[in-house]
Amino acid sequence: MRVATTIVSDRLQHSAELARAAEQAGYDAVLTTENQHEPFLPLAAATMSTTSIGLGTAVAIAFPRSPMVVANTSWDLHVSSGGRFALGLGSQVKGHNVRRFSVPWSPAAPRMREYVESLKAIWRCWEDGEKLNYQGEHYQFSLMPPNFTPPRSGMGLVPVTIAAVGAAMLRVAGHVCDGVRLHPFCTRKYLENVVMPQLQTGFARGDRARENFEISGGGFLATGADDATVVKNLEWVRVRVAFYGSTRSYFPVFEQHDLLDLGEKLYRMSVDGQWDQMPAQVSDEVLHLFAAVGRHDQIAAAVEKHFGGISDTVAETIAHGADSSLPPDLIQDLKRLPSLFTSYRP
Repeated sequence: MRVATTIVSDRLQHSAELARAAEQAGYDAVLTTENQHEPFLPLAAATMSTTSIGLGTAVAIAFPRSPMVVANTSWDLHVSSGGRFALGLGSQVKGHNVRRFSVPWSPAAPRMREYVESLKAIWRCWEDGEKLNYQGEHYQFSLMPPNFTPPRSGMGLVPVTIAAVGAAMLRVAGHVCDGVRLHPFCTRKYLENVVMPQLQTGFARGDRARENFEISGGGFLATGADDATVVKNLEWVRVRVAFYGSTRSYFPVFEQHDLLDLGEKLYRMSVDGQWDQMPAQVSDEVLHLFAAVGRHDQIAAAVEKHFGGISDTVAETIAHGADSSLPPDLIQDLKRLPSLFTSYRP
């Protein structure tokens, strides 16, 4: 199993330092999120301070950015890192697209499929000399003069992974992507009953082999060196479960456990601005559905129980702004857990 961690993005110098420390600790990848800061710049800084660790966005919000802009940025990170970069994209929900990013909304799954297809068409043009002519409902690309064509990398195309929760987006991931980044708002039952069947449908459509497809995440980690730290981190997870559980797009996960009433209650509380009171609605029993929990000497077994046989990569779950904390020996223990993913398809 691969082990990733998130680096903060408040200062590029800090991002470079954290990426170097993560590489020295033995992590397989450092990831950035698009919350308070831009996700690509910290990885550019990380290319200057690391030599072997994987780099990825988890995730960059797709629809506010033209695929051509993302193609350029990703290509430069791909080349500068020696092929260590993997692009992670997410659609975000309608409210954020329309009200935070001021971009039109349409059904996300078919639009994301075209987004990924157009990225790969652009990169095939650059890498293989294929004439650029992508014509979709949402995206059309047909102009690429030599002056705007970067030199061939010799490293193949950038791997593309997408965030997916619902069935339609999971099928898109299996069909046209190189991996899926599962939301931490996920349970073992949802992994087994929804995630894998939908991915398998996508694999069949895209003629993809499971060993060339990376499944990342699918739950939270709540761990620490002692019981008190585990409890503290578990309370942070409780806040996140309450927050995500208030979003109707994530209700299919609750539905697997007959918890739709909890979702509706959290949604109404969020509309009323009762954010501070929402975590108290998440019981310990519900909380443990979403997290692998245990001290550092216990967590490997908990990870295998929650993620084993499905997820290829687990990401350390930390509060925004906190530094990574898994000790090197624990990272090695997690890396010894079996995984079906071997490499991205050339």
